[in-house]
Amino acid sequence: MEQTALAALSAFALVSSITPGPNNMMLMASGANFGLRRTVPHALGVGIGFTLMIILVGVGLMGLFDLFPALNVALKVVSVVYLLWLAWKIAKAGAPDTGGAAAGKPMSFVQAMLFQWVNPKAWSMALTAIALYAPDRNIAAVLLVAAIFGIINLPSTSLWAVMGVSLRGWLSSPARLKAFNWTMAALLVGSLALLI
Repeated sequence: MEQTALAALSAFALVSSITPGPNNMMLMASGANFGLRRTVPHALGVGIGFTLMIILVGVGLMGLFDLFPALNVALKVVSVVYLLWLAWKIAKAGAPDTGGAAAGKPMSFVQAMLFQWVNPKAWSMALTAIALYAPDRNIAAVLLVAAIFGIINLPSTSLWAVMGVSLRGWLSSPARLKAFNWTMAALLVGSLALLI
């Protein structure tokens, strides 16, 4: 890949990774509700899961969507239902130290990896990245696209968890925490309108 294309790919990876979307909204809410240490597995699951997704999309899954357009509709339905459920969980999350059932727990590494497969923004990013930067879908180009995203995505999305952590003191008030969680849930639902 020539320098200009590599720079364009890096810029695309940065902009698409750092802008608001389901992963970033959930990481910010997790950072605010559970702290950075407990959110690290979630962040790692996003970064590694998305990198793996790009590889799998590039080596064959993109072809399935070309062959069977109905898969796009099925993916959207599953994604919307799952994101609405996650938004509800975020909205109803309690303070991390309440000890009640409402306190919940952060998303695990495996859950965050699997979430990429129902995240409309992740699908859009992966399909676009492969279409633009590895159109012939040869393995070297696909791995390069995945590596660039792997390097850029994890720190970009983790920034949202750090922003959530920085809000923890302000969110010590139950009323502010409730308002924050409902706002994050609304933004997560709102992200669907932009992505579908």
